[in-house]
Amino acid sequence: MPARSSKPAPARDAHRTERLLATLPEVELLGVLRGASNYTFLARLRPHEKDGLLAVYKPERGESPLWDFPSGTLFKREVAAYELSKVLGWPRIPPTVVRKTGPHGIGAMQLFVDGDDRHFLSEQAARRDDWMRVALFDVLANNADRKSGHCLFDAQDRVWVIDHGLTFHVDNKLRTVIWDFSGEPLPGDLCGDLERALAQLEHGKLAGTLGNLLSPSETRMLKRRLRATLEPDWRYPSPTSGWSLPWPPV
Repeated sequence: MPARSSKPAPARDAHRTERLLATLPEVELLGVLRGASNYTFLARLRPHEKDGLLAVYKPERGESPLWDFPSGTLFKREVAAYELSKVLGWPRIPPTVVRKTGPHGIGAMQLFVDGDDRHFLSEQAARRDDWMRVALFDVLANNADRKSGHCLFDAQDRVWVIDHGLTFHVDNKLRTVIWDFSGEPLPGDLCGDLERALAQLEHGKLAGTLGNLLSPSETRMLKRRLRATLEPDWRYPSPTSGWSLPWPPV
């Protein structure tokens, strides 16, 4: 089941939220989120205001072994996706950090977003700009599991995207429900965001941040994908087979 969140923090509060997720001393597990292939817990972090801070906790020890992704790396990929989205400025990913201490050890801790019943497939015809950014982000992150239910709508009608554990592989793994823009060129207003992310990855803070989360080869491939999207003839990719669609799609 997708991870959701109570009150997503505005961008200006993201750093404070990250610090709280990483350091609030009490972590109470409220239950397991059903439908997840790995152990994913809804947690309450205290002390924080009246009712505590709701978060989604994905411990390293709860990850199921996969043949193509190295064991014990999925939680780091969740954080890497968030860090990349911060530099790009899109899409909205709830603040996500590496939590070194927790009931089941080190793992990803993500602000819980309380989404309603809508998701990508129910809103596919609307929000073109949002979906174009999500689709492009998934190309950059090489997302192998973009289901419709990973796109959430909060009470302020904002779109949030979650579940980025299967990302940043060195081989082409793109698997998504969002193929609506296949063959279209890069929107011109996104070029500056991509250039900024590439510069940060080559010489800035993002290089050090992702260096602690991804392998050197995975970081090199991310640079290559960023450069490719900035080529004049780049187009949104098209599905290559039935494997290009995740199952179940929601």
